[in-house]
Amino acid sequence: MDRIAQLKAYLAESPADSFLRHALALEYIKHNDDRSAREAFETLLANDPKYVGSYYHLGKLLERLGEQDNAIAAYEKGMEVAREVRDMHAYNELQAAREDL
Repeated sequence: MDRIAQLKAYLAESPADSFLRHALALEYIKHNDDRSAREAFETLLANDPKYVGSYYHLGKLLERLGEQDNAIAAYEKGMEVAREVRDMHAYNELQAAREDL
């Protein structure tokens, strides 16, 4: 868990750092702390909605939690953002995840 503590310390110094918040969410997933991971992803996307990589991971997390409708919404919002920022690789990954549901 020291990686989580380290990331939290960095976030205390740079609370608006989307990369750090994304990394923290992924660490929570590794430790099976889905609630904290979800909070981290949702906070990140509320503050930085163009951080396109988090939509995929949030969608996958929501799928695991059995929240298919919310997962679809995350993928679709991510696809919209990916199109806006012209990240076709992310768009295609999100679209594939959406179609797999």
